[in-house]
Amino acid sequence: MPNARPDLAAMIAPLGRALIAAELPILERHELSMWGYAVLLGLGGEPVYTQAALAKAIGADKTRIIGVLDELQRRGLITREPDPADRRVNLVALTDAGRDLRDRAQRDIQAGEERLLERLPAADRRVFLRALRTLSDSVAERSEF
Repeated sequence: MPNARPDLAAMIAPLGRALIAAELPILERHELSMWGYAVLLGLGGEPVYTQAALAKAIGADKTRIIGVLDELQRRGLITREPDPADRRVNLVALTDAGRDLRDRAQRDIQAGEERLLERLPAADRRVFLRALRTLSDSVAERSEF
């Protein structure tokens, strides 16, 4: 098949690995782990999450993020309080300090991404980002395609 394109995973996986590798030093400068950053980003979607709902939203095992939440709370980046409706459940929310740190880290990460995206003409960049968001949203909505 001379005109066959590579599989999507064959193109996206190396790009994903390169993007993660580029993010790590930025997150280290902000004293965040990848999971810590995922939590801060995840809390941007809703003002308050239960720990279980947050774990599901960011694709983490709910027991896996307890240590991450402990660290973020210790640093004053999130709050965890018992749900008044069910005291067995903790509600998690961003603090102003957490929001500020998330925004600074994201700004630095996206500045690096812009350097990569500059390799595309502006029109292609807009189409690429729109298509990527569409595919990402559709995969997030259902577990299969």
